[in-house]
Amino acid sequence: ASVWTRDVALSIEQLEKLRGKEIKGRELGRTRASQNRRQQRIDTENKRIEEGMNYFKNISAHELMVAGLALYAGEGSKTKRTVCFCNSDPLIIKLMINWLRICFGVTDDRFRLAVGINEIHRSRENLVKDYWSNVTNLKSIHFNKTSFKKVQSKKVYTNFNQHFGTLDIKILRSTQIYYKIAGLIRGLLSQGNSVAE
Repeated sequence: ASVWTRDVALSIEQLEKLRGKEIKGRELGRTRASQNRRQQRIDTENKRIEEGMNYFKNISAHELMVAGLALYAGEGSKTKRTVCFCNSDPLIIKLMINWLRICFGVTDDRFRLAVGINEIHRSRENLVKDYWSNVTNLKSIHFNKTSFKKVQSKKVYTNFNQHFGTLDIKILRSTQIYYKIAGLIRGLLSQGNSVAE
């Protein structure tokens, strides 16, 4: 075919039209490839989540103890001799509430919760408290005064109504539990390099 068409001269308009089709074809190919990679990533993430859910389908009290100690070692209070923990992830908060109930026998009357959130969410305070009440399965009587952060936010967030700040968990009369947690964390960390195969 190239031999038969080598002497055919194309006009500028024809050349521009062919060039436009070539560019559109490349853009379409890149878009499709990007969509395929995104879908593969989503499929991989979903598969790994399912595997993780199956792996931890039935955890023991001992495994819960270790998980809670690791989280507390990272984000719990270590200076007040009182058990305090703060986080914004509802799944972590739920796990820590269960950890305190199951592993240390903390009863509901000893929980005190406090929301920390930016001042711009003041009008949503009750809604935010209701959200954390549902997460923790604790009533409004367990909530202390909300801590409103007076930080000026220049960014306008599209997920404004899905923001629920952080939740601070404090346990009343928890000095002895604090010492027990500190000792267990020390034991866990000191044995972390001698894992049994």
